[in-house]
Amino acid sequence: ISMLKGVDGKQHEELDRMVNWIAEHYKPDIIHLSNALLNGIAPQLKKVLNVPIVCSLQDEDVWIDPMENNFQKQSWDLMEANSEYIDAYIGVSEYYSKLILQKMNIPAEKVHSLHIGVDPADYEQHIDSPSTMNIGYISRMCHENGVDIVVDAFVELKKKAGFEEVKLYLTGGSTGDDKEILKQISKTIQEAGLTHQVIFEQDFEKEGRTRFFNEVAFITVPVRHGEAFGLYLLESMASGVPAIQPELGAFPEIIKLSGGGETYSPNTPEKLAETWADLLNQPEKIAALGKAGKAGVEAHFNIFDQAEHLIEIYKTLKT
Repeated sequence: ISMLKGVDGKQHEELDRMVNWIAEHYKPDIIHLSNALLNGIAPQLKKVLNVPIVCSLQDEDVWIDPMENNFQKQSWDLMEANSEYIDAYIGVSEYYSKLILQKMNIPAEKVHSLHIGVDPADYEQHIDSPSTMNIGYISRMCHENGVDIVVDAFVELKKKAGFEEVKLYLTGGSTGDDKEILKQISKTIQEAGLTHQVIFEQDFEKEGRTRFFNEVAFITVPVRHGEAFGLYLLESMASGVPAIQPELGAFPEIIKLSGGGETYSPNTPEKLAETWADLLNQPEKIAALGKAGKAGVEAHFNIFDQAEHLIEIYKTLKT
C-alpha cells in the first residue's frame, strides 16, 4: 500500500531519486511498468517526464486477494486512482483483461490484450508419436499450483487396468514455504507404493527441461484458481507436448487458440485421472495434439510477432 501511494508513501525519497535519474540520464520515449502493483510510481513519472506510460497486467489478484479485506480494498482503490496516469494497460490474456475491468473502474479502451510469447526455435521437437506414455508436471511444486492434485490423480490412475507402466515426472522446484505439501505428497506416493514410478527432476533449466519434455507424453499443472496466463503451457506445446489443464483462468483461451491440448472440469483428482486415462488410450490423439500445439505456438504465440503487436500499441500513444 505504501508503494501504491507513490510520493505519499514511505519510499518517496527513493522514488524521487529514481525519477530524477531517469530524467537526467535516460530520457525515455515511453515507460512500460511490468505490473499494476507498481503503478504508484506513475503519477510522479508522468509529472516529471511527461511521456506515455504503459502497464502490463498479470496476476495482481494473486497477491492482493489473499490480503485482509481492508487491505484488498485499499490496494484496488489505489491502483484504480493511479490509472489516471496510465495511458495503456496490457493484459496477458483476454480472460485477465476482463477480470481487471471487474476489479478496477477504468476505461475499457485503455485495456489491451496481448499474449506472452516464446521463440519456437528455443525448443526441440518432441518425438512425433510418444513411445513413453508418461505424465509431466512442470511448475513450482506448491499447493496453489495443485501438485497434490496431480499426485492424487496419479494414484487414482494407477487403480485402473492398463496403466502399469505409466510414470509421473515432477519438475519446477520449490521454496521453503512448500515443505509441508512436499511432505504430504511424499507420504501419499509412499503409501500407494508408487515410489519408483514418481520421478522428481531437480534440473529444470535448459538441458533438464529438454530431457523432461522428452520423457512425457503430455503435461498437467492443475492450478487451483487458474492463472492469467501460464508460460509453461507455451514451453510445453513449443516442444510438441500437449497440455491438459483445468477449465480455469486463461487456460481454455490458450489451449483453444493453440489447439495443443484439452481442458477438464471440475478440477478434481478423479476427473483428472479420468481425462488422463482417456487420452493415454489414444496415442494417435496425443501425437496430433502435440503437432497442433507446436504449430499453434508458431502462429499465435511467437515472441517476435507479439513484440510487433506491442510496438503497434506503443505507436497509438501520444506524448
